[in-house]
Amino acid sequence: MSASPPPDPSLRESGGPWYLFDYGMVISTAPTPGDWAALKRETGLDLAAPGSSYWRHREEFDAGRLSPGSYWARVVGTPAVDAGKVSTLEELDARQWAHLNPATLRVLKTLSGEGARLALLSNMPAGMAERYRRESRWMKFFRTAWFSGELDLLKPAPEIFGHVLAGMHAAPEDVVFIDDNARNIEAAQNLGIRTVHFGPWTNLLQELADLRD
Repeated sequence: MSASPPPDPSLRESGGPWYLFDYGMVISTAPTPGDWAALKRETGLDLAAPGSSYWRHREEFDAGRLSPGSYWARVVGTPAVDAGKVSTLEELDARQWAHLNPATLRVLKTLSGEGARLALLSNMPAGMAERYRRESRWMKFFRTAWFSGELDLLKPAPEIFGHVLAGMHAAPEDVVFIDDNARNIEAAQNLGIRTVHFGPWTNLLQELADLRD
């Protein structure tokens, strides 16, 4: 596992539950057809379909087991991809997952304004995570964030949830986990973490209020 920064003592403070958010399809929305078209121009491949090479190798990339060069070589089906091409593909990939869900942003703003403790846990390659840490304004809402590519762990493995609970100094029952993936939700529930299975239908503020009652 990659080294993690030492726990922030401020995370020990009490003050209501932790709200642990996923990123993709919760804070962000799906890539657009234009995004996939841009990748197709660079690779010559239609990568949007669930069975494409983009998705077949994605979990390994998200888990930190592939470098960007190795991942994109597998995607395009060549022994190697030159560094300039890898940089372009990484930029397009980060851009296509950067479309934000305005409803979720409103919830984050509301919770942050109430002083709620917000954290992030996302399956995401380390390079994309670094880019978002550096460039994304939505990161300001979170007291702390964990990304699979930096941890060499991947949701729904219970170990990644254990790592995050330890980092927050939180018991499972003191955390509400918001994610769109049913496998991740089930894994969290099995550990005693309260959950909201997020989807287009979700009234997130209402769901969170119901959990507080």
